[in-house]
Amino acid sequence: MLKWMLLALAVGAEVFATLCLKYSDGFTKPWPVAGLAVGFLTALYLESLVIRMGLPVAITYAIWAGAGIALVAVTSRVLFADPLNLAMLGGMALIAAGVCVVSVASHAQAAA
Repeated sequence: MLKWMLLALAVGAEVFATLCLKYSDGFTKPWPVAGLAVGFLTALYLESLVIRMGLPVAITYAIWAGAGIALVAVTSRVLFADPLNLAMLGGMALIAAGVCVVSVASHAQAAA
């Protein structure tokens, strides 16, 4: 259970860091730049802990990246009025499906 909580925190840190990119205004504002550095370093550290706890790298990264993409898209829609249309939502659904395929394939390989 702990590894899943740490992975969720890693996703949150990555989303925070990615949103700081917008606020950094091309790396010209120091506080958002510091936020994105801390966010990405935190995310990668937590992800490394999850991998050390035994979750396969492919699963860890697929969930981290896929959830991050979806959450950044939704959050940037709310914060910045960025576009979010049906085609984009469909693409995120395909990413989620891909994460499921990677997970199932990983578990099938481990059982063999």
